[in-house]
Amino acid sequence: MGIDSRKAENIVKGDWSIASSEKYYGLKNWGKGHFQIDQEGYLNVLPFRDSKGIRIFDIVQEAKSKGYDLPMTIRIQDLLQTRVKELNETFCDAIKQEAYPGSYRGVFPIKVNQLREVLEEILEAGEAYNYGLECGSKPELMIALAHHKNLNSLIICNGYKDDAFIRLALYGNRIGKSVFLVVEQLSEIEKIIRISKELGIQPKIGLRIKLSTVGEGKWARSSGEEAKFGLTSPEIVDATKKLEQAGLANCLELIHFHIGSQVPNIQTIKRATVEATRYYCELASMGFPMKYLDVGGGLGVDYDGSMSNFESSMNYTLKEYARDVVFNIQAICKEASVACPDIITESGRSVVASHSILVTDVCDRISKHSIKPEVEGNKHEPIIESFISILENDYSASPLERYHDAVQKKEEADNLFNLGYLKLKDKGLADAIFWKICQDVVLFYQEEKIQPEEMDRLKGMMAEQYVCNFSVFQSLIDHWACDQLFPIAPIHRLNEQPAVNTTLVDITCDSEGRIASFVDSEDERSLLRLHEINKEEPYLLGFFLMGAYQDIMGDLHNLFGRVNEVHVFLEDDEEDGFYIEDSIPGFSVNEVLKLTQYDGQMLSRKMKKQIDRATKEDQIKPREGTRILDEYLKVLKSQTYLSESN
Repeated sequence: MGIDSRKAENIVKGDWSIASSEKYYGLKNWGKGHFQIDQEGYLNVLPFRDSKGIRIFDIVQEAKSKGYDLPMTIRIQDLLQTRVKELNETFCDAIKQEAYPGSYRGVFPIKVNQLREVLEEILEAGEAYNYGLECGSKPELMIALAHHKNLNSLIICNGYKDDAFIRLALYGNRIGKSVFLVVEQLSEIEKIIRISKELGIQPKIGLRIKLSTVGEGKWARSSGEEAKFGLTSPEIVDATKKLEQAGLANCLELIHFHIGSQVPNIQTIKRATVEATRYYCELASMGFPMKYLDVGGGLGVDYDGSMSNFESSMNYTLKEYARDVVFNIQAICKEASVACPDIITESGRSVVASHSILVTDVCDRISKHSIKPEVEGNKHEPIIESFISILENDYSASPLERYHDAVQKKEEADNLFNLGYLKLKDKGLADAIFWKICQDVVLFYQEEKIQPEEMDRLKGMMAEQYVCNFSVFQSLIDHWACDQLFPIAPIHRLNEQPAVNTTLVDITCDSEGRIASFVDSEDERSLLRLHEINKEEPYLLGFFLMGAYQDIMGDLHNLFGRVNEVHVFLEDDEEDGFYIEDSIPGFSVNEVLKLTQYDGQMLSRKMKKQIDRATKEDQIKPREGTRILDEYLKVLKSQTYLSESN
């Protein structure tokens, strides 16, 4: 069933509404029209921003009926098509509006998402636009050469290159492809010259420029004169001389620059484009047959929906980005009386981020609110009597004063326990009363406009931890490694008011496997309001804009490995308006063990020997030993994440 028959309305429960959920979770901001809540409180994805939507909850149920448990990556393949078309058509529109004489020749950087199903969908959607590929390693080049069929599109080769890399690229040109070797280091020029002469194949050459313009955001260090890649101006001059001396001056056709992934500020992009175009014009004026200007990646994703120059956002639209690139290149070329180049971009994050959703369930909670102080009898230790007095507010103190007094008494109780003057039972009662006082203070200030300074820390201290069935290190590696924010929201119950302040923790045995920073349109949140967990039904969370880098960069911390995955397409003829085209199982225990040089059969034999020994020594009965071994073999074949049967 599509969203058109379940149109979202302002269903009010108390003072909360569906519109309140949309605002709180920022769906209209970071969602860019692709996500909407229906009248029953379910989150829908709209691949084409029209009335045709899919309940994400329904996708999960369909996948589970096929035997795929949570956690689960859901790929909305139609969204990939939408993003590829929008990128290409936006640049085509900008070129038309500016009467730009060149063309747009975009390429998708494989490193952003190397998965075959993703790449094939991108190439199919980009076929009509001659959309090509970018690669930065030998494995990526091998993928590009095999999957690249449109001879009117480009293959751009970045990264460090050895002889084998260069040979493969040259052979690509031999069979009719346009494969550009972009020189990252001066030493690569000599390799390209030598190998091209050995093979008798004319290379297509580009130069990566180290601009003085420095990028912004988390990846700013990939730009500027201290960058890892690219040629300085003296090296460019040296490289051109080497090409001229080798008789390959006619092979230099492209200039490339890159100012970092996820550039938040359009002014940085403008400055870099202007500077790079100057290099292009100079090389053209020197007589080189320049044809292409590759402005690299950097086109951002508005992860928090703030449309600002915050590092997890961007203060420009795709339309503004395309127009500024086209306008500035044309202006500089016109001023220098140089023919305008075809424009290449390597925008990967903006193409794939939105198509991937990670869905997981909350499997447990860690809460101080569940600890209820039980004050029995009339005789207590003096420290407990003091706590009871603060709890009952015998002296009519303000909430903040009660909190300050409770903190002081908590320190005293801890010291008494450490010195051996307070029993464990009394220590437990003291802590329980302390948490109850803190809870009362948080509730008092919850709706107050003016918040005391202590409230931020106190709310964080009293927040519940929702335990989610996934690994931050596998599925949200950028959040752990560089504090990248991702939108997070429930995929159901969005017609109910979320009343629980939470942080999220994963199931790894690592204290850093947690999420305590969340997107917000005005600032970064340290807490996320979610619903009370209902034991009768699972509570499902969606992690959004996950399609860039996370699939490949995740590690095997605690050997959890890859999650289950389904690929979804819209389909009007289907009952729920969609169908699952492909399902890919996540790693089994045996598969992740193989990745770390363990063999399941060998482990099983070793385990059987241990069981046989215990049986011979009468520690266990033979039948029990058989059950233990059967369970061991069963777990070996099972998924690594928590299952519902657990």
